Amino acid sequence: MNKQQLIDSVSERANLTKKDAEKAINAVIDSIKGALNEGDKVALVGFGTFEVRTRAERSGRNPQTGEQIKVPGGKVPAFKPGKELKESV
Repeated sequence: MNKQQLIDSVSERANLTKKDAEKAINAVIDSIKGALNEGDKVALVGFGTFEVRTRAERSGRNPQTGEQIKVPGGKVPAFKPGKELKESV
């Protein structure tokens, strides 16, 4: 399912216009991004938790040359599914 299909589904299920459903979905996505940028977790009970995790620097290998390289660490977004979501799939 892509974003447009999600908008169509939300529009149909919530009895909203597609324009209103798109605004709602964009607002949710922007709110999650904003919270993650501030270092906060976003926990949706029954669905899951969005959080920022820190990756350590590690060594890797260039597949073309076989040369060892260092892969820098950094922050990455992560999602941990909730119990209800796991059980429904």
